[in-house]
Amino acid sequence: MLIITGDTHNTYDGRRLNPENFDYSGLTKDDYILIAGDFGYVWRGDDRDDPELDKLSSLPVTILFVDGNHENFDALDSYEQKDWHGGKVHFIRPDIIHLLRGEIYNIEGYSVFTFGGAWSVDKDLRTPGLSWWAREMPSEEEYAHGRENLKAHGNAVDLIVSHEAPTTYLKKLYSMARGYTLSHYLEEIDHNTDYSHWYFAHHHQEIEFDEKHSLLYNNFVYLEPKKEG
Repeated sequence: MLIITGDTHNTYDGRRLNPENFDYSGLTKDDYILIAGDFGYVWRGDDRDDPELDKLSSLPVTILFVDGNHENFDALDSYEQKDWHGGKVHFIRPDIIHLLRGEIYNIEGYSVFTFGGAWSVDKDLRTPGLSWWAREMPSEEEYAHGRENLKAHGNAVDLIVSHEAPTTYLKKLYSMARGYTLSHYLEEIDHNTDYSHWYFAHHHQEIEFDEKHSLLYNNFVYLEPKKEG
C-alpha cells in the first residue's frame, strides 16, 4: 500500500500519524506513507530530534517524504546519499527515508517522480541557519537532473509528488499569483510529462483540481499496489 498525505510540520500536523488518530490495521513495514513536504522531523539536526523520529520508527509502516520549504537542509544534506528503489535517497532511519529532488522510484509498482522545495513567504521573519535555509529553493543542477531523469524514462511516470504546485494551480489558488522559478519548472514538467496523477501540498488546503491534480494537507490518498500489465 502507498498512502500519500500533505505537510506534517513535525508533530504540529504529524499528530495525525499517531496510532490513536490513524488506523494501521493490516499495514506493515512493507507499506508506505509518503509525506509531500514540510516533514519537519529533522529540524535541530542533532539528538534532540531522536525522540520524535523514534516514535515514527515505531509505527508499523515505512515513512517516505519529499522536502518542503520548512526543513533543516543542512541536516538533511549531511546524510549520505544511497540507492533505494531505483533512485537516490537519504536514510534518516531504515524506515524513514528522504526522497530527493528529480529522482524516480519504483514504489508499490508505481514509477514516482519526486521534486521537493518551495519558497517561504515568511522567510523575512525567520533566522537563516536556524529556522530558514536557502536550500529550500532547488539548484539549477537539481532542475537539470529532474529533466534528464524524466527524459531517460521516456518522459513518462505513473505519479508525481512535489511540495509546490505548477504555476497553473498556483493561479487557481491565488488570483494575483504570477508563479516563480520553481512553479514554472513544475509547469514545464506538467506539460512535457505523461503521468496519471500529481500530488502536491504546501498550501494547507484539500482540493481536487481535476482528474490529475490533487492538493493535499491532512487527507490521505490510499493507493493499492499497482498490478503488472
